[in-house]
Amino acid sequence: LPCTHTHTCVLTLISLSLSLSLSLSLSLSLSLSFSPHLAYPPTVIVMVGLPARGKTYMSKKLTRYLNWIGLPTKVFNVGEYRREAVNYSSYDFFKSDNENAVKIRHQCALAALRDVKSYLTDEGGEVAVFDATNTTRDRRDMILDFGGVNGFKIFFIESVCDDPNVIASNIMEVKVSCPDYQDCNKNDAMLDFQKRIECYKAAYQPLDPDRYDRELSFIQVIDVGRRFLIVYYLMNIHVQPRAIYLCRHGESLGNLQGRLGGDTGLSPRGRKFATALAGFVEQQKPRNLKVWSSQLCRSIQTAEDLGTPYEQWKALNDIDAGLCEDLTYDEMKERFPEEFALRDEDKYYYRYPSGESYQDLVQRVEPVIMEMERQENVLVICHQAVMRCLLAYFLDKSAEEMPYLKCPLHTVLKLTPVAYGCKVESIFLNVEAVNTHRDRPEVGSQSANRRPSKGLPPSWMLFTLLLCDLL
Repeated sequence: LPCTHTHTCVLTLISLSLSLSLSLSLSLSLSLSFSPHLAYPPTVIVMVGLPARGKTYMSKKLTRYLNWIGLPTKVFNVGEYRREAVNYSSYDFFKSDNENAVKIRHQCALAALRDVKSYLTDEGGEVAVFDATNTTRDRRDMILDFGGVNGFKIFFIESVCDDPNVIASNIMEVKVSCPDYQDCNKNDAMLDFQKRIECYKAAYQPLDPDRYDRELSFIQVIDVGRRFLIVYYLMNIHVQPRAIYLCRHGESLGNLQGRLGGDTGLSPRGRKFATALAGFVEQQKPRNLKVWSSQLCRSIQTAEDLGTPYEQWKALNDIDAGLCEDLTYDEMKERFPEEFALRDEDKYYYRYPSGESYQDLVQRVEPVIMEMERQENVLVICHQAVMRCLLAYFLDKSAEEMPYLKCPLHTVLKLTPVAYGCKVESIFLNVEAVNTHRDRPEVGSQSANRRPSKGLPPSWMLFTLLLCDLL
């Protein structure tokens, strides 16, 4: 099993899921240490590994996820700094005896670290992902010194892969189409990149948990996740072609009345949509399709027409409107004018009286996200607020944007994960429905005091710290 060493309380990696899955056979060494000045200082996640090992893919995945759960995170790709500094010519640039190129690469790394510092100290960032090879101890020591001087916690992720098929696939699918090879044919690009890897191999010093690096905080990912079991989120990453279908239930009787929440059944048009959805799925013919619905009547009735087994998830239930459940917006405004105004001021953090906020909803659907990342093809039949949370994750939308994403009734969004993002297709199934979208109101935000304190760790982090103490 891959070795894992952690001595920091900033376990943003390890706490990537409340459903954290640990094997009892995993050998884990944990000791927590806290900064004397700041309990939860900013964190720099440092990628380590040879080219074409999936570092950038993981960097973007982690960044998207951490932003989604409310931790401001940004990737700093040193390759982009290098491309701005010089035009790429050939693999010779990466030879360890090319003194001029070594200086340029070092300066690019320093420039990226300066931007990391600015992001974490001046721009409100909490996590920076330093995406580069970082294959020598000298480079990693420089980053550790940088973290020590600035009060940042440093966490390494090393991607180790010796599977030639995986490496070749990564080169062909991603690297040969990168800006370095935009004017080069694929065969020449493939050959040059393989020689670039050999240049890095000559100077590569892997993380050594038994001697040099036993005091560091890091995890090792072996063969793109084949042999590592520590971070549930990273474990769920896979790159097989697949499709994720998101849709709301068919139009409900509550929708027709403009009511919040409730548990009404489908309207006549909603039943037509359920039939149309079954036809759409039959036409698409996705292999091994998993179907998930919420536990509410309108979602279940929509799934029933598919004529295929489906799972009901309580986590997919609509946002709990608490005391405002079953009210129209006009009724809410009349009965709870202050609450109505607060909701308009900051919809993401606003919590219904005795109900939920979008922030609560993100935590609730987190296990759904983890399971979706494991699946091949999946259809999720849910509700407007839940669909917004899921969509915000896959499209890397901010907390501010999330509550206003458009998720119309009787429309299927087909998401196809690609190398560093997600392709989206919107398919309207030709059944009219009421419009339940409410645009962002023109109001000034006065509700910053309703947000959780930045110094107080969210519940999932507290859960992780407790788990680490137990281990």
